[in-house]
Amino acid sequence: MIIATHSGKFHADDIWGVAALMLLFPDSELVRSRDEAVIARADFAVDVGGEWNPQAGRFDHHQKGFRGARPSGVVYASAGLVWKQQGPACVSRIAQQVPGFAVTAEQARHIAEAIDTDLVQYLDMSDTGAARSAPGGYGLSAVISGFNPNWLDEQQAGDAAAIEALRMARFRMALGFMKDIIVNAVKYRIGGLTAVQRVRQATVLENGLLLLIDNASLPWASVVRNEMPGVLFVISHSISEDRYMLHAVPSNPETFEARRDLPAAWAGLRDAELAAVTGVPDAQFCHNGLFIAAAKSYEGALQMARLALAEPVQA
Repeated sequence: MIIATHSGKFHADDIWGVAALMLLFPDSELVRSRDEAVIARADFAVDVGGEWNPQAGRFDHHQKGFRGARPSGVVYASAGLVWKQQGPACVSRIAQQVPGFAVTAEQARHIAEAIDTDLVQYLDMSDTGAARSAPGGYGLSAVISGFNPNWLDEQQAGDAAAIEALRMARFRMALGFMKDIIVNAVKYRIGGLTAVQRVRQATVLENGLLLLIDNASLPWASVVRNEMPGVLFVISHSISEDRYMLHAVPSNPETFEARRDLPAAWAGLRDAELAAVTGVPDAQFCHNGLFIAAAKSYEGALQMARLALAEPVQA
């Protein structure tokens, strides 16, 4: 399998397209060239070749008459063209590396569409001039552009062959970086899918006012906020830190405003000071913002949660 893209300076859209294909076909050979004969022999041509034909593996957008655009009106560049065709398969391939989890074809399609909305379309917008460095000066397009050799690098390299060799080396660096971004984007969304069920099945305590979650890394806030209106606090187990966290439930995803704060007397206290105020020997800390606290043991965190629930609500 041969994947071809253009030589010379590279951009985020061709890097993304090649990265997605390389994740799908990891044993492929990468060729960077503008030679039409070389491109014609490739199984996939990304951002080069003057043709958009997904069935033939052609993903260029520079040709006269190109009109490819999303339903939103955002015009495709090569990143979006590759992802439109191969994104769901790429998601499924990455999902196979997550132990104990497999996505359905429908889930893979939804994840691929979400990644296009959150990320890929901005690479296309930057490449087509719809936005200068969408979504900002340090957006992904700008970061990838920075992998290219600058004029000092070219001057030091000395000749065209050396410069192109340097560009290939930098291209591979950017390619590895972009592969990680794609994999992480997929795994993040897979984690979100599995987390919803885990949170829904978590143990409810204290007559529905407290929820116990077995992993503090689990993204629980949106599920609890949207589906569990009676829960005021959450206890979670931090496996990496071997302690138990006590969380206030956020009532607004944009702020630290909570359904109920932890007791004001705990604010900013640590260790012995917090233990003295709470009567919990292994209490460890409470944030000044009163939205999170910790104890070494589950029993300690549960005792702190009960104290917080018993605290009179401030008018």
